[in-house]
Amino acid sequence: MAIQNKIIELMDKRDKARLGGGAKRIEAQHQKGKFTARERIDMLLDEGSFEEFDMFVSHRTVDFGLDKQTYLSDGVVTGYGTIDGRLVYVFSQDFTVFGGSLSEMYAQKICKVMDKAMKVGAPVIGINDSGGARIQEGVKSLGGYADIFQRNIMASGVIPQISAIFGPCAGGAVYSPALTDFTIMSKGTSYMFVTGPKVVKTVTGEVVSTEDLGGAQVHATKSGVTHFVAEDENEGILLIRKLLSYLPQNNMEDPPLTICDDPIDRLDDALNEIIPENPNKPYDVKDVIHTVVDGGEFLEVQRYYAPNIVTGFAKFNGASVGIVANQPNYLAGVLDINASRKAARFVRFCDAFNIPIVTLVDVPGFLPGTTQEYGGIILHGAKLLFAYGEATVPKVTIILRKAYGGAYDVMSSKHLRGDINYAWPGAEIAVMGPKGAIEVLHAKELSEFKDEAERAKFAAEKEKEYKDKFANPYVAAKYGYIDDVIEPRNTRFRVIRALQMLATKKDTNPPKKHSNIPL
Repeated sequence: MAIQNKIIELMDKRDKARLGGGAKRIEAQHQKGKFTARERIDMLLDEGSFEEFDMFVSHRTVDFGLDKQTYLSDGVVTGYGTIDGRLVYVFSQDFTVFGGSLSEMYAQKICKVMDKAMKVGAPVIGINDSGGARIQEGVKSLGGYADIFQRNIMASGVIPQISAIFGPCAGGAVYSPALTDFTIMSKGTSYMFVTGPKVVKTVTGEVVSTEDLGGAQVHATKSGVTHFVAEDENEGILLIRKLLSYLPQNNMEDPPLTICDDPIDRLDDALNEIIPENPNKPYDVKDVIHTVVDGGEFLEVQRYYAPNIVTGFAKFNGASVGIVANQPNYLAGVLDINASRKAARFVRFCDAFNIPIVTLVDVPGFLPGTTQEYGGIILHGAKLLFAYGEATVPKVTIILRKAYGGAYDVMSSKHLRGDINYAWPGAEIAVMGPKGAIEVLHAKELSEFKDEAERAKFAAEKEKEYKDKFANPYVAAKYGYIDDVIEPRNTRFRVIRALQMLATKKDTNPPKKHSNIPL
């Protein structure tokens, strides 16, 4: 009989823990259009797979009346489960308990799952919904944040780390998601900032709303802090599951292979016509991507940030790849500060986790002007250059149209250890475009013309000569900088064959503590 009473006591404690801050606070959470910590875990993981840790943990603070307020689980739910049968570790912050604020014990719970994830080599997913540090605990809560940050840093490049922001994330709390690989925010219910609107007004006099300071759209379009914006939490959770389908469990494994029923030798004649006759006319590079990848499926990363470059995941013959592509539809596909940072981070992620990189090039150069120069375009452009040069994964590059100047070098050229470099027949590889080149090469002759019509005629003739020489890929092919010139409609087949050939590639960098990437 005694054991039965003990079992009943256990069940009662479990029920109490699952209630979090209580029924009223759960209802308040639902009224805001938000799910609870445990509901989110149930939605994310395979049914029945969740195993919880530390359900009975509670804080140990007695100051400010906290000794009279204790909740089992202490504001965060932690444990492990599976997504599509693959092991993941998860922590989910519970806003119904002290506003999800982080305490010493709360931090220890998160650290425990991160430590276990590192030991067994599995991804960590953090669902954030917290008002920040628990003020009543003072430096202990700050120390808790730092303990988590240290683990984020140690796990970086070892296991995938994904952060979902489904509520407030402010102050020190923002740095853990910033240290992880991917961040997802939900529209209308999530925000991130170092200091809130009230502090901003006090310090700077600036009046700004919570949404305009740190909402999902702001971080998706202006700061680049978030990689994905979800319409709601349901979509955010589906995005996490989809993202993981492209990623390996850890840096020692390859991404999962899936069955592909899309023929590898599928031809698409539309690609032969996709590049406009006029070299200054735009087209959508995503049309090329959707055409060549398996089933037209492409998971774009940072869609709304620096749209002049496209990054994301796709599959070729069932194998994961990271795609980086210049976007002629926006700013003519030019490389600027934001595009360089966005692509460099993505390339480094792919390299860390054994994901081959396919690069589609159509770039007229780097964006000129004082704003870019004063903002450090030299340093930021060097990040992308560094990322490609450092990467040891298979790298396949296709020059679709323009590859001018330093941007040709930066975009996974043969000189940065590009493994296979193809070009379409209309590709132009040169130091600069025809107009600018003629103004440099024939500056003296052009200045001697008195008649404007004669000057224009001479310039047009010289531009044609320049185009005849460089408006094709064969000069670069002559020196072996291009491995082959391929028919556009055959791109899918050629990329898949190249990736198959490179599957056992081994490349190494010199021994060092770590590189000093230009930050």
